[in-house]
Amino acid sequence: MTTLFRRGLSVPLAGPALPLEAAPEMTLTEESAISATQEADFRVDLLAEEGAMVAQGQPVLRSRRQPEIVLTAPVAGRIARVELGPGRRLSRLIIFREDAGGRHRHEGRDRRAALLESGMWTAFRSRPFGRFAAPDEAPSAIFVMAADTRPMAPDPHRALAGRKEDFARGLSALSELAERLHLVQGDGPDLAPTSHRLRVHRAGRLHPDGLAGSHIHRHHPARPGRPVWDIAAEDVAGIGELLRTGHVPQTRLVSVAGPALREARLVRCQPGADLRELTWRLVTPGARLLLTGSALDGREAQFLGLRDRQVTVLPRPEPAPPPHWFRGALSRASRPLPLIPTAALDQSMAGGIPVLPLLRALSAGDAETVERLGGLSLLEEDVALADYITGAEPRMAGLLRAMLDRIESGAA
Repeated sequence: MTTLFRRGLSVPLAGPALPLEAAPEMTLTEESAISATQEADFRVDLLAEEGAMVAQGQPVLRSRRQPEIVLTAPVAGRIARVELGPGRRLSRLIIFREDAGGRHRHEGRDRRAALLESGMWTAFRSRPFGRFAAPDEAPSAIFVMAADTRPMAPDPHRALAGRKEDFARGLSALSELAERLHLVQGDGPDLAPTSHRLRVHRAGRLHPDGLAGSHIHRHHPARPGRPVWDIAAEDVAGIGELLRTGHVPQTRLVSVAGPALREARLVRCQPGADLRELTWRLVTPGARLLLTGSALDGREAQFLGLRDRQVTVLPRPEPAPPPHWFRGALSRASRPLPLIPTAALDQSMAGGIPVLPLLRALSAGDAETVERLGGLSLLEEDVALADYITGAEPRMAGLLRAMLDRIESGAA
């Protein structure tokens, strides 16, 4: 069954347009990194020390909490630096590329083992809570995202060009992990035939209908004890390539765009690529902000994030003058930027969630109402458009993360 929803907003981003016809450039940057934010709290053991030569796809980090989960080297090269925080929290592991390191071949005992040992397991994101899927977790459904409505996002259909057989092989592997698969795609012919185990949903062109959260809420809500996974369609094709060849894919399709660039472009680069090299000679003069991710939900970084497929370059805002003491007192005494009901706010979540009640429940810390309204199917990216529209403080993405962490700790 194919469904199509037409809610959401168009989010224009100033700057040069992405090339629609030109083939993506192949760019392997000299430096790459496996990185994690402090909020991710990903604690690791090293499988290769600083100075070691590693092959592309070789396991280099292992999760301390779930030792079956590993992360692999995005390129062949030498480990230059490992940055760990308190409790061995991963900050980043940096690799200098040396092609002589070759590629690591994986020979998994079965499909689940192959995904875990190759690091491809980390392409799955489990809801509620937005963590890596647990190795022994049985999802009630998996959503394959072949749509992305973030401003200047690369077209997932282009990422699948020439990989039809690998995509079908990857879908077959996913069908062994979950009883129900949902494929979310944009315009064009169906990427896979609908069956009793696979449903195809059409995403509109308005944001956020190309995000997993709105479709999960509509078609298969997540809740504790009933996890739902999502994964990018390109990663599904990567799983198919892994099962066919034993090798982890070397590149992904990434857009490089933003108002502070002379030109936008599509590139095929390694995961964790150096954003400075990807934007070299493209940036306009002046102070600039490099984001891994989109202008709505990206974060400032030097290297491409684990799941990101966008690089956004923005003018760096001028520093604000120190606030007057009286203005600061007023800001602390009440919510500085209140929520105002508007038609745009109502359209900012395409999944039929009553937006204003949800945001008010997050502001008030009302976990029961957040759960009842469907907040457990959402992650920070799903409320980023509401943050963009309202400009409210504190940001709803941060409130949602705090709420999910609180509910998760109570459910543990």
